[in-house]
Amino acid sequence: MQTAPRPEPSFEQQIGRIAGIICSDRFATGERAALRRMTPGQPLPLYFYRFAFSHLPQGWEHAIDDWTTIVAGIALMSPNAHAPRIGLGGALAEAGYSDSRLERLLAADDEVRRTLFLRAVRFLAAQSKPFNWVEGARFLLTKDDDKRELLHLHLARDFYNKIDRE
Repeated sequence: MQTAPRPEPSFEQQIGRIAGIICSDRFATGERAALRRMTPGQPLPLYFYRFAFSHLPQGWEHAIDDWTTIVAGIALMSPNAHAPRIGLGGALAEAGYSDSRLERLLAADDEVRRTLFLRAVRFLAAQSKPFNWVEGARFLLTKDDDKRELLHLHLARDFYNKIDRE
């Protein structure tokens, strides 16, 4: 009897699994610390490659700086990084992130975008404000201008809706 091939996990499932692994009590503390210290564009620790080859989706190496930023950000926020019901914009608003910082983040491209994103993640981590890392990953990985603008619109809407409610 032949079994049907397993369907490829969705992007949401992949990001949730990655966050679950990094935030797990079983994940080695030294490895998590090495992942926290990563900076896109800088030499990567061997731990990243071991993690990437085992847990990141196929083709990750074509967007290595973005995946480095995602993994480093989740590690920075560990053990409470991923909250599927809290949008990035809402988390930033709740944490007191300023409009001007959000504007710079949304306007940035490439390396500056990754740097500002990690700063925002550190800001959220300092206040223990997890968010949906699927949004964070899409924020970094989306290159199409129209799709990116829709992501910005969604993020800004969540940000201002949260501010208006408070």
